[in-house]
Amino acid sequence: METKTDEKMARLLAVFQSLRSRNDEELPAQVIYCLLYIAAHNPCYKSDMERALKFSTASGSRNTDWLAEKHRLGTPGLGLVSKSQCTINKKRRLVLRLTKKGELFVDSIKHTLWQQKS
Repeated sequence: METKTDEKMARLLAVFQSLRSRNDEELPAQVIYCLLYIAAHNPCYKSDMERALKFSTASGSRNTDWLAEKHRLGTPGLGLVSKSQCTINKKRRLVLRLTKKGELFVDSIKHTLWQQKS
């Protein structure tokens, strides 16, 4: 049977395959949600991301740890996001920001999806 390939869906599949090939064969959808939220709002507060994605604080921490340098239990993370304390006011808010590696990866996603770099 001859099938026609939907090029837009094939590009989206390529993005997900590149995410999976970063470190783990299994990459939870919640981790992808976090990466996409952070990329869309870079930099952002972790609490804002959790509110928008309807995550608990623990879920937000667990999923952003996966994207950071060190995953849970000290194993290597993907290194796409950095976490730092906000220094603007006395509130204890965590700031999430794409690392240079994360910015390059997001640029590759944009290129794959829209054949453009930004």
